[in-house]
Amino acid sequence: MNAEFKRKLAIPMEVKEACPLSASLSDIVARRDAELKKIFSGEDDRLVMIIGPCSADNKDSVIDYISRLAKLNEKVSEKIFFVPRIYTNKPRTTGDGYKGLLHQPDPNEKPDMYKGIIATRELHIAALQETGFSCADEMLYPSNYKYLDDVLAYVAVGARSVENQEHRLTSSAIEVPVGMKNPTSGDQSVMMNAITAAQHSHTFIYRGWEITSQGNPYAHAILRGYSNHHGESMPNYHYENLTRLVDLYQKAPALTNPAAIIDTNHANSGKKPLEQPRIIKEVLNSMKHNPDVKSLVKGFMVESYIEDGAQKIGEGCYGKSITDPCIGWDKTERLILEIADML
Repeated sequence: MNAEFKRKLAIPMEVKEACPLSASLSDIVARRDAELKKIFSGEDDRLVMIIGPCSADNKDSVIDYISRLAKLNEKVSEKIFFVPRIYTNKPRTTGDGYKGLLHQPDPNEKPDMYKGIIATRELHIAALQETGFSCADEMLYPSNYKYLDDVLAYVAVGARSVENQEHRLTSSAIEVPVGMKNPTSGDQSVMMNAITAAQHSHTFIYRGWEITSQGNPYAHAILRGYSNHHGESMPNYHYENLTRLVDLYQKAPALTNPAAIIDTNHANSGKKPLEQPRIIKEVLNSMKHNPDVKSLVKGFMVESYIEDGAQKIGEGCYGKSITDPCIGWDKTERLILEIADML
């Protein structure tokens, strides 16, 4: 191979032994897992908010942000269920640029994958310890899921990964809800095929083992917008898009727990994060108008951080994204309280 094999990385069991999860924290994860599954099955009508920075690049500011969510949670927990985003893997369209905490625990230093694996697990555990929140991460590398399988509340499969068979089969072995984004082309049949694959049992190779998955009944859709043939961002959160997804689920009776999360940034906002509140309010109005849409939409995915916008690596603004621009905390807090009043 045209590559340098630098070192063999620790297996998940060794990393978990180095960074163990206490029994009390495991209980928190289990309780939150059960609550979130009830929302996706329709037994609990709270709204899910998968919310936080585009990328988790700095432990201090990420924990600061999630701690603010924890305080806000005291006011809205009867209506909203928070799943903070701790996204430690960043897919890059061209492959260039910052790839996330997993690759670079320090964005200003060279990649170090072992330190990244440890830093990723430590950050998720720190969020549990300090805020009581189990969090969400994107599954960019399916074989890495075992490093975090005991701490994650939610897993997202990105628009560039949703057609990949390994992502689909691994999702079928995951016990927590897994969101399948529509691909960048916008072809929702791809997303529905991924959900079908994830909900069914499969035998496949995982980390050198032959395994048989049980299927994940909580695999579901994420609408994130798409790009047209000119490369322009196109939304898919409007009323007609939502009723079409209702129809797609009705035509797939083998699927359980029909559900969708609306990603309010990316192509849905044209990467204009300040549009996110408007998008959420439009979807909430669609839910009020149509009970089938209300039953389908379980919540939103929001890119939010302490400061509005984005910065380049090295600019040093605390709590400001170094990847996609986010909506800042003051606007986020106001939005959450407004949503709670609308529910």
